[in-house]
Amino acid sequence: MKFIKTKGYGIILCVVIAAVATVLGGASIGNIKLDVIGAPVFAILIGMVITLVLPKLALSDYMKDGIKFTSKKILQWAVIILGFSLNLGTIAKVGMQSLPVIICTISTSLIVAFVMMKVLKIDGKIATLIGVGSSICGGSAIAATAPVIEADDEEIAQAISVIFLFNVLAALIFPTLGHAIGMGSEGFAIFAGTAVNDTSSVTAAASTAEEIYGCGQILSTAVTVKLTRTLAIIPITMALAFYRMKKSRDESAGNSFSFKKVFPWFILFFVGASLITTVVGMLPDSGFSVFYMGKYVSLMKWMAKFFIAMAMSAIGLNTNIVNLIKKGGKPIVLGFCCWTMISIVSILVQVLTGIYTTNL
Repeated sequence: MKFIKTKGYGIILCVVIAAVATVLGGASIGNIKLDVIGAPVFAILIGMVITLVLPKLALSDYMKDGIKFTSKKILQWAVIILGFSLNLGTIAKVGMQSLPVIICTISTSLIVAFVMMKVLKIDGKIATLIGVGSSICGGSAIAATAPVIEADDEEIAQAISVIFLFNVLAALIFPTLGHAIGMGSEGFAIFAGTAVNDTSSVTAAASTAEEIYGCGQILSTAVTVKLTRTLAIIPITMALAFYRMKKSRDESAGNSFSFKKVFPWFILFFVGASLITTVVGMLPDSGFSVFYMGKYVSLMKWMAKFFIAMAMSAIGLNTNIVNLIKKGGKPIVLGFCCWTMISIVSILVQVLTGIYTTNL
């Protein structure tokens, strides 16, 4: 009862915003489909606008605790639920061909983010979020990484905004560009899966490319490559977690150090959820396995997206949009450099491995 009283109103507000954002994310204006923007971006924008118009709302006594709970705990739950949508065996098998491209693009983005952080003197947490968001899977990677490095809401909002900008540009530009420079249909599918950040934008770019190329398999291949990229959440967040633990241990030298408080346990639950789906996927076909891999996994994927939208709405409610715009210059430059280098490396590796002009 105390939980409902202290956090209920804030959580309900985030649920309403997430519901509106989900509807907008699946809508279209004429021939323009808004899924290129996605529910998480709509959620964070609505939250920021509400706080701009009603600045005292997010800080009110009956709202702030629920909003804080949503931006932290619900964000972690979203990542755990996301694990139920990943069959590690299937993704590894289908995505093996794209693995060299994935490894090279992820490495490139992280290196560029680190170098640009030093050159532009950007806050380390924002650089990390933009680096992993660009290299792995946009909002989902940021959602998984933010609690590990203890990023605040404004830093998360900054990273999401940068990723969103280049997602939209990629979805609009890449299909025509890929066809114009002679990229094959399979080459473009791998390009979209590795050079576009967020799943919604990968879907938008690949769907447009299917019409341009006259090939009906680009979307499924691109999404599989994208899901293979998503697996990188596990090693990268674990590496960041151990780095943070080492740093915390050094800072706590002579004082008590709590491994339990520092370690991001939700990542282990994410891995466990993925393993459950993987094991079920290996079972002989039965009523249970068919139901699980069909209806249940789809439901978990939808819930993960909705929870991420809820968390983004809470982050938007805690973010000053004016300050965000003022501080946006350097992160945008960083995001542009990551996006450009990922695109170039994706094409170069495909050329070297002979994928570039391959057709599905």
